[in-house]
Amino acid sequence: MNIDKLVNAMAGTFILVTLFLSQIHSSYWLLFTAFVGANLIQASFTGFCPAAKLFKMFGVKPGKAFE
Repeated sequence: MNIDKLVNAMAGTFILVTLFLSQIHSSYWLLFTAFVGANLIQASFTGFCPAAKLFKMFGVKPGKAFE
């Protein structure tokens, strides 16, 4: 699995988990959902993604988006 797929999987997992937590625990979890969405938008414009940098440090091979 490359960095692109891992970033997408991680973001999707965070969004689904926080949506679930907002329904059973507190609506404040939606703030984390908004943070993830905002980070995805800024990464699409700037090419900088903290998660991609972290995965690269662990030696995961980059895909086309984060070369």
